[in-house]
Amino acid sequence: MSHNRIKRYLQGVKLTPRLLWEQVRLELIESPKAYVVFDDTVLDKSYSKKIECSQWQYSGNARGLVKGIGLVSCVYVNPEVNQYWAIDYRLYGKWMDSYSKLEHVKEMLSQVTHSKNLMFATVLMDSWYATKKLMAFIDDTLNKIYYCPLKRNRLVDDSGITSPYQRVDALLWDASEIQQGKVIKI
Repeated sequence: MSHNRIKRYLQGVKLTPRLLWEQVRLELIESPKAYVVFDDTVLDKSYSKKIECSQWQYSGNARGLVKGIGLVSCVYVNPEVNQYWAIDYRLYGKWMDSYSKLEHVKEMLSQVTHSKNLMFATVLMDSWYATKKLMAFIDDTLNKIYYCPLKRNRLVDDSGITSPYQRVDALLWDASEIQQGKVIKI
């Protein structure tokens, strides 16, 4: 296949999240113990001058601003069979729509539970998504467990309102909390 033939094909075809789901759902093996994982990345297009959908945005990998395409991916992980499937994705940027990364994740989570009707127990996500609004949606609306790291300077309360909020990196941990975790209020 020639480069021009591939380019013409890609220009004429719209590779949508729905198309991805239609292909994946036939192969996916569900589990009530499954995880739904969210992550974002910036597809670096610093050397491409004519890609309309690229924009300046922060890249954790580059530790700074790069010109690129923002992508949020949603992966379904079945720990019982040790397999995973990409089930959804969103491109984000001012050129695309007015959604933030957080709004895209919330929308994808809603679709996982309502349109795709997938069983899962836990949502795993990066610290970028550790916002009160999204965590409340997962906990209260979806009634699911979530895990996400918190940045060390985030203010939390582990005292049950008897002490003032303190930074995550200032928390004291006993041996059982190191093993089991700690309940905190953000």
